[in-house]
Amino acid sequence: MEKTKYWLVKSEPFKYSWEKFNEDGRTFWDGVRNYQARNNLKAMKEGDLVLFYHSNEGKNVVGIAKVVREFYQDPTTDDANWVVVDLSPVETLKNPVSLEQIKAEPSLADISLVRQGRLSVMPLKAAEFDKILEMGA
Repeated sequence: MEKTKYWLVKSEPFKYSWEKFNEDGRTFWDGVRNYQARNNLKAMKEGDLVLFYHSNEGKNVVGIAKVVREFYQDPTTDDANWVVVDLSPVETLKNPVSLEQIKAEPSLADISLVRQGRLSVMPLKAAEFDKILEMGA
């Protein structure tokens, strides 16, 4: 079986919050209009784990989701360049992990959240994913 991959997705809480995601139970991840982020969506496999990050306000990793459907055409646009994946919530972090905490942690210095602040969908190494979970426990 293919090894689980790890990701981080960002959402502005006023647009789509972790609380709303939990109410919905499942959503497609739309609105990605950056080729690098789109390619990351295309690389996601069913069962991969995803950290949910509130951007702009909060700036916290707040929960874990998982990929429940691999990429397909974004239903919010006719442009075939753009895709979505379906995600569903798995668990809320006991303590949200802030961007400041992440930046202060030497083992997380290379993650895209720190290096490419505008990227909305990014891969994480297993050790980075685990470290953020440990910080949020």
